[in-house]
Amino acid sequence: MPVPLDRLIASLSRTGMTRFFRRLFDEYPDLLMKDQTVEAVRPDRTFKIAGKWVSNFGSDSFLGLDQDPRVQEAVKRGVRDWGTHNGSSRAFSSVRPNVVAEEKIAAWMGTEAALIYPSVTLANQGALPGLVTRHDVIVGDQYAHNSIDEGMKIAKGRGVRTAKFEHNCPADLARVLGELRPYRHAVVAVDGVYSMSGELPPLLEFQNVARENDAVLYVDDAHGTGVLGDRGRGTVLGSLGNYDNTLVVGSLSKAFSCLGGFIACTQAARDVLTVRSNPLIFGGPVPPPYLEAVCTVVDILESPEYSHIRGQLDANVQQLTDGVSRLGLVVMGGLVPIVSVLVGPEETTLQAGRFLFEHGYYVQSVIFPAVPHGAGVLRIQVNANHDPAVIDGLIGAFAELKRVTPLPGPDAAVLRFPQLSGGTPAESIPA
Repeated sequence: MPVPLDRLIASLSRTGMTRFFRRLFDEYPDLLMKDQTVEAVRPDRTFKIAGKWVSNFGSDSFLGLDQDPRVQEAVKRGVRDWGTHNGSSRAFSSVRPNVVAEEKIAAWMGTEAALIYPSVTLANQGALPGLVTRHDVIVGDQYAHNSIDEGMKIAKGRGVRTAKFEHNCPADLARVLGELRPYRHAVVAVDGVYSMSGELPPLLEFQNVARENDAVLYVDDAHGTGVLGDRGRGTVLGSLGNYDNTLVVGSLSKAFSCLGGFIACTQAARDVLTVRSNPLIFGGPVPPPYLEAVCTVVDILESPEYSHIRGQLDANVQQLTDGVSRLGLVVMGGLVPIVSVLVGPEETTLQAGRFLFEHGYYVQSVIFPAVPHGAGVLRIQVNANHDPAVIDGLIGAFAELKRVTPLPGPDAAVLRFPQLSGGTPAESIPA
């Protein structure tokens, strides 16, 4: 006799999204390279997956600092000095490395203060609801990251009115804010860089609209942290010249190769968020070993060496985008170290990813619902420690792929996809 749990799981298995993914696993067991186990890694950005050593172009450790001996030693030092965990919510106490890391982040970013969360996702799900009450509103870009969507849903569940505006459109933002009045305060949430298209939002125009409408600008710059702007400080300072009326979210994984996320803000904003962000109050913090590593990474970003690392990364991204573009393929992205090549149908996209894997290169095959139906892409993440010869090899593998697989050319009618990981997908490309 089935118990309620069995009936619950059976019901969920019949929902549309679950059926869709189960069908993919059933129909393409050899092509759908999802939920893979990495068996071993090497410092040269190769890893062993499915029993095969390949060059890994699926890592978001953009600066290659996960393999830096100084960062690794910082983690070891953190374990020796503090153990594996500080054993307490930050509502009760913070280990010294947490305080130092926040001070270093604030000094590096050029803000009064910073507040570290266990992840960017938890930052958005904690800060956005924490910044508003039922007298306020949150307005998000229609393609804002999934974690911004989730933060808005939490706020909405508490009685806060929320709305979306047309992607990267200041005029529509002004319209939406006008229609939501009256309100006490408003928060405008956008991405600092959209990871698929490489688009930057018109932050200056958004800031002007925000100021005119009693609104605060909230920028999730996770994909710009460490790889854009002076010393890797992201998109906001270069676009606006200051942080007035702006809260900036950054990532401590990705380019930092550590763990966590942060909000760079005023001291007054930090003080409020520490008592109004549930993930900080009721969740565990970033473990001390990673906080020590964060401090080391900030030192690297602040040093003259960063220009060299960034130069390697930018050169690698340029080499890849130029090489794949010369093949006559549709290339998206490249502002940040994420480059996507349009393939099209789901099965063809999965086959293309498997083809590159068999030729020694791992990239991410991204299909619906992360992108529009019939508009699958091969998503390539470039790192500073990719050898240029390996990038040439990947370009050569794409040339071989083009010979055996029909791929869209630059004349294809392609809509831009602002991101992969959340928001409302764009429409499908025409057949």
